[in-house]
Amino acid sequence: MAMKRSKMLDEAARSDVRRMAGLLAPFVRPLVLAALLLMLSSLLTLALPWAIRWLVDTVFVSHNLGQLNLIALGLLALFVIQSGLSVGNTYLVARVGQRLIADLRLRIHNRVQGLPLRFFAERRTGEIVSRVSNDVTVVQAAITETPISLLSQVVTLIGGLTLMLVMNRQLTLWIFVMIPPIIAIGMLFGRRLERLSTAVQDRLADSTVVLEEMLSGIRVVKSFAREGYEQERFGRQVEAAFSTAMQRARVRAAFVPLISFFGFGALTFLVWYGGRQVVLGTLTPGELVAFLIYMMMVAGPMASFAGLYAQLREALGAGRRVFDLLDTQGEPIDIPGAIKPGRLRGQVRFAGVGFAYDGSQPVLEDLALDVQPGEVIAIVGPSGVGKTTLVNLVPRFYDPTTGRIEIDGRDARDLDLRGLREQIGLVPQESFLFGGTVYENIAYGRPAALEEEIIQAAQAANAHEFISGFPDGYRTVVGEKGAKLSMGQRQRITIARVLLKDPRILILDEATSSLDSESERLVQEALERLMRGRTTFVIAHRLSTIQRADRIVVLQDGRIVEEGRHAELLLEGGLYQHLWALQFADAENLTPEA
Repeated sequence: MAMKRSKMLDEAARSDVRRMAGLLAPFVRPLVLAALLLMLSSLLTLALPWAIRWLVDTVFVSHNLGQLNLIALGLLALFVIQSGLSVGNTYLVARVGQRLIADLRLRIHNRVQGLPLRFFAERRTGEIVSRVSNDVTVVQAAITETPISLLSQVVTLIGGLTLMLVMNRQLTLWIFVMIPPIIAIGMLFGRRLERLSTAVQDRLADSTVVLEEMLSGIRVVKSFAREGYEQERFGRQVEAAFSTAMQRARVRAAFVPLISFFGFGALTFLVWYGGRQVVLGTLTPGELVAFLIYMMMVAGPMASFAGLYAQLREALGAGRRVFDLLDTQGEPIDIPGAIKPGRLRGQVRFAGVGFAYDGSQPVLEDLALDVQPGEVIAIVGPSGVGKTTLVNLVPRFYDPTTGRIEIDGRDARDLDLRGLREQIGLVPQESFLFGGTVYENIAYGRPAALEEEIIQAAQAANAHEFISGFPDGYRTVVGEKGAKLSMGQRQRITIARVLLKDPRILILDEATSSLDSESERLVQEALERLMRGRTTFVIAHRLSTIQRADRIVVLQDGRIVEEGRHAELLLEGGLYQHLWALQFADAENLTPEA
């Protein structure tokens, strides 16, 4: 069983290696050129010991100054050419590496944007950020630097062994004795380093998650005076990452000396054995010096092969996390021939709609609702009955598990997803602003909008007055998530953004629940302008804000249990009347007129 599991892991590793190698496909030309420069540079390096052999045997033994000058000029030319080749090779590899890491991060960014909301409900932001930053860097180093380094070591190893065989076959044969133990050590430590590297990346992701949460909730942290707790929580994650990293360091610390032991042991033996041959006259001093230099040059690649193998195994762990993100199933995909909708009328029909997250307990069951163009539908009910889930099905943040949703008589799944969402506006409970200017935030849905249109949208949203009061007006930077603005100001800028987009279908999800009375009045006025002529779904816990809705839909246990206007539902004495009574103390005076 263990052997079968090991075989499966090796197959997975080979698959990951192939995928990482595939990332280099767009960079074949510069990599081939870099490889040629590297091979030439390595071959010139191999000429150095041969020149030293000539120097020792011809110059130092025979005291030939003419040959000394010639060798010195040759070595100088050799170093100049080799330096130029190294510069070109280093630049090309660095350029490919940086381009690859940029492209890979863009791919992950674009992929993450295309993932369904369910993914973000199950994963934390810090974990995703860690994969985009830490893991991608590890993968980039492995697939750009490792192959080039491997090529250099191969050229040096083969060239060095060939020249050593030419000089002295007996001494060279002793070199091959080192190869099996080095390979065995590399494989043994490589697998261990791969597992530990994956664990290190996981621990780093955990600490990034805690840091991101603390920064996002810094006001809550300070208001509850929980700085000490957050320090302790982050400290635990950092210490866990440190502990795992030290395990990896211990493995590396044992790995390198073992490789060095075999290398220096072999070098010591060759000094003794080669020295005897020089004394006996079967080997010249220059040949021994050159052979020892070649020996050190060859020992380097042997140790590097094991190190590169270990580095590759480490990268496999990070690569698996990156590919896991890239392989995650994205949002609903447009069917072949999806229809690009024209200007929508705004008719929405729920036909036997059911929905469940991950096939678990249904949130919505057999829900039927016809909404006419321009109609305002309020959706109410106790917490957790599926109100937000219901409206999330309209822009296809999720698709129904059963049944269908029709937009202007067509199944929403037959419509082009981008074209559909361009005509749907969302005003959430917690308005989100990007960290740019007020102008950029309002123009987010229509970047090409004219300045007059931006101002008109702000005026309609009751935002122009306070924006004009800023020293920089519409060029005022709002700070991260709009931190420099009040909640009411943020909400009005959000409404201006949606007004500028001019959607046909509008979703208001608790848009005024967190505001003070004055802000709520201004926002409510802006919302009334926004809702004119648009099909609107309103989710509200404050029932006083939805009395003028065309229809009120009451949900319970994922089903519609009541439907009608405010006054009608109060007279029925059902769930809506009960919810109304809970919000107003003078329940005995509840009448349609009241």
